[in-house]
Amino acid sequence: MSIKVLIVDDSAVVRKIFSTELSRDPQIEVVGTAPDPYIARDKIVALQPDVLTLDVEMPRMDGITFLKRLMKYYPVPTVVVSSLTNKGGELAMEALDAGAVDIMCKPGASYSVGDMSVELIEKIKAAAQVKLTKKTETAGNVAPSQRLSLSKTTNKVIAIGASTGGTQALQAVLSVLPANTAGIMVVQHMPENFTRSFAARLNDVCEMEVKEAQDGDSVIPGRVLIAPGNFHMMLNRSGALYYARVTNGPLVNRHRPSVEVLFKSVAKYAGANAVGVIMTGMGADGAEGIMEMRNNGAFTIAQDEASSVVFGMPKEAIKLGGIDKVDPLDKIPGEILVHL
Repeated sequence: MSIKVLIVDDSAVVRKIFSTELSRDPQIEVVGTAPDPYIARDKIVALQPDVLTLDVEMPRMDGITFLKRLMKYYPVPTVVVSSLTNKGGELAMEALDAGAVDIMCKPGASYSVGDMSVELIEKIKAAAQVKLTKKTETAGNVAPSQRLSLSKTTNKVIAIGASTGGTQALQAVLSVLPANTAGIMVVQHMPENFTRSFAARLNDVCEMEVKEAQDGDSVIPGRVLIAPGNFHMMLNRSGALYYARVTNGPLVNRHRPSVEVLFKSVAKYAGANAVGVIMTGMGADGAEGIMEMRNNGAFTIAQDEASSVVFGMPKEAIKLGGIDKVDPLDKIPGEILVHL
């Protein structure tokens, strides 16, 4: 059965490009388009799409206001597609808070229509697997746990990979970790520019410092490094000191940044001094890397199916035999701290 998609964007050009590109996939049926939320509202009721693509800045009503109302009265899994601007990045973060399943950027100077179509198709297929109710059931609704204590942090690295649903899941985990937690490196599949806004948002709610990684940043207790969009992030070591390498390079598992790249570098340079966590997301990015981490002595954790928005990446890692413990989202922070 095909996935029915409704495209909501005020640009006629964008609506045409999206319709053409999405229709190339036999598993997707574009059932309609809408230039603004008011027309979209009527078409959602009439066409009952499985997934929406939604612009943020539109006339008559902005996409975030529409999304909040939609999730309250008639929830539909939604992929927000925004322009590559700092303002767009902030708005995209607000859209995730409002209930969007995922975000991505529109084609631009460094992001072709071909790249866009591959990524958008993947995100739509992931979104179609998400089950929503009028009270959005995503990882972001997990009640925050009590702050956790920690005794040891020296010479440890925590590597976390996530994709669809990961923004909310990461907040649920990182916001309860204490300020002296071992250095954390995170790959979240997210477009360029959005990662900076995402890091800033996390920094406001976490005891640890959260920042978008720059090449050469130290991986130290109390710091979380978020891989920048469109760049791979790897761990490296100079003597006893760990630091991040941020580089360009080919897509790995169709992603840049790739969880696989991070995990394999952590397996190489940290070995048994690491904890690996693979969380909600579609596909298999990171499955081989976290198995390599486990083989090199790291303790590895996968988010369980019940708390995952999409149980793809954790499932593939479990199938390969790379996981020591499968936990619900609210148990992951404690599991990390126990094994540091």
